[in-house]
Amino acid sequence: MAAVTKFRLPNRRAVAVAGAILFGLAASPAFAAHKHPPQQESQIEAQTAAPSDAASALAGALSAACRANENEFANYLTADNAAAFHALPPDERASFMKRFSLSDEAGKPLISSDDRNHTVLRCMTAEQTAEFRFGAVRMRENLAFIPVSVVQAQQTQFGLVRENGGWRLLSLGLVLLDIPELSRQWAESDVAAREDAAISTLHSLAQAIHTYHDAYAKLPGSLAAMGPAPKNQISDEQADLIDAKLASGSVGGYQFRYRLASPANLDGDPTFEIAATPEDYGKGGRRSFLLDGDGRLHGADKHGEMATADDPPVTESAQQ
Repeated sequence: MAAVTKFRLPNRRAVAVAGAILFGLAASPAFAAHKHPPQQESQIEAQTAAPSDAASALAGALSAACRANENEFANYLTADNAAAFHALPPDERASFMKRFSLSDEAGKPLISSDDRNHTVLRCMTAEQTAEFRFGAVRMRENLAFIPVSVVQAQQTQFGLVRENGGWRLLSLGLVLLDIPELSRQWAESDVAAREDAAISTLHSLAQAIHTYHDAYAKLPGSLAAMGPAPKNQISDEQADLIDAKLASGSVGGYQFRYRLASPANLDGDPTFEIAATPEDYGKGGRRSFLLDGDGRLHGADKHGEMATADDPPVTESAQQ
């Protein structure tokens, strides 16, 4: 039997897309987060006390977002934006704070300072850390501007305004902070990222199926047949080519269905098709996809229904 290679899904990080919007970079899976590094600065856990200066206010907002504390985060928004934030549906409020803190789950914020006494804030989760390094604060009457960079990222500038005796978030870069618009943009980016991930998963599954065929001289009967196997017990029923989640058919907000297909002619070899359908249409994704027996990718907005070979082909440029 030929040796087999296990196919794993790329590690999808919402951090990448959030960083792309906040910092003007193309999305990258490794962007804005890194494994927990040795800490060289003395650190204290981020406090929740009312800020006395603009840098403390920005650190407080990032800390509240890191903790996924909605009420505390809203305290650092202007009155209009706080009202707009509270008007968002609960899942959109949670998503907004994840984006803002460049994390995909509630974490622990830690504050320290660098050798220039500028704030360094880390949002630490079980898996990764997003690190924000503040620059020197520039003041203009009741306005403050703070350059912030993220490890491996370009720099952006946060604007704050003094309102009701405290500093409130006003702008990101050159754009005024518009909670509903940013929420909409981030939701659209999430949909696009999930669709791109679904396409990538379809191709990974096809590679795993071809590897299975090379190893066992037949096509797998199901996705489960390519799933994990106990140690030293790899077989055609548990080929250990894909992980358990993918073998179950549900990954990244998409449902994957695999079926054997009849050959184009009686003398041809059996072939297969793989379909990817959004589990929560609109939020999880809009387009459905089908990778046909000839390796052609089809896709369309099917309103949650399965794609077919009659749907338009998805070209390489459309996948970007």
